Amino acid sequence: MSLNTPEGKAAAPADQLESHQTNEKNDDVYSSIEAITTAVKESSAWLDLFRSRMGSVVIGQEKLIESLLIGLLTGGHVLLEGLPGLAKTRAVKALAMAVQTSFQRIQFTPDMLPADILGTEIYNPRDISFEVKKGPVFSSIILADEINRAPAKVQAALLEAMQEKQVTIGGKTFHLPELFLVLATQNPIEQEGTYPLPEAQLDRFMLKTIVGYPTMAEERLILDSIETDSTIEMPAVISSQDILKARRVIDSIYMDEKIKEYIVSLVCATRDPGSFQLDLREYIETGASPRATINLKAVSNALAYLARRGFVTPDDVKTAAFDVMRHRVRTSYEAEAENVTSEDIIRKILDTVPVP
Repeated sequence: MSLNTPEGKAAAPADQLESHQTNEKNDDVYSSIEAITTAVKESSAWLDLFRSRMGSVVIGQEKLIESLLIGLLTGGHVLLEGLPGLAKTRAVKALAMAVQTSFQRIQFTPDMLPADILGTEIYNPRDISFEVKKGPVFSSIILADEINRAPAKVQAALLEAMQEKQVTIGGKTFHLPELFLVLATQNPIEQEGTYPLPEAQLDRFMLKTIVGYPTMAEERLILDSIETDSTIEMPAVISSQDILKARRVIDSIYMDEKIKEYIVSLVCATRDPGSFQLDLREYIETGASPRATINLKAVSNALAYLARRGFVTPDDVKTAAFDVMRHRVRTSYEAEAENVTSEDIIRKILDTVPVP
């Protein structure tokens, strides 16, 4: 039997061919990652200036600023929870000033109506017709201040806008701006006069970030800055078009198949913990939705972008897990009785599920 191929060349062993093909594939991947990293560095030149200016306006809240930045870069809505006076509203205002786009603040109150947010039809006697008067939701960046102080029907008015980026008024559908972002603040639900957000509303938020107190050193800096000037001055750093370009770069960031499987495992562990050798079933009422899987990938990509990398690491996923899933894992009565929080459950899952 001849050992030569029809072209007259010796046939290579199968293992050598497979190794050669694998090397070529790895070379393509590495080349692609290098190209993505270059694009990331070129499109993120504004980040240092943005962080510097935000840090001078909002002192001691680096986590809060990062969450707002991730929401801006991914198009995901952000829910900020914390006690009054922790600069939540101030941070969102500063973010809106840093981006050259439209901004509206909506102060939620118990006597609000859905029309106060979305708009309504007004009768024009001159033309004998109804005209649509658009509400404040028709802006690029929306500050929904103290969202859980309004009743459920008002909170639900934002559902279509947040998910579909459109609003229906009088049977007509109106599209919202391409750059549309809801940044909502809420007080802890134990506070008097608050209405807990329904699960469907909570699931629309990509992130839920807990805002805590600053340190003593940071509070002294806050005191000094208020003595000099309490107004917010934030020159524009980036345009809305540049943000949209950055989002396209973030979407192209490389994520290995093993990391994708890791993300799916983390989310599935909240629904069926027994399959991952986790004794958490009695503490979980409902697990995270598929939106958690999608958002965990998007936030991990954004964290890689903020680190000026063209690829996602497992640490990016672990960093994103708490803010993405804490409001999507609903705890049971047994968990409440034993003071087990959704964060405790997520921490146990992260410690147990194997990291790729």
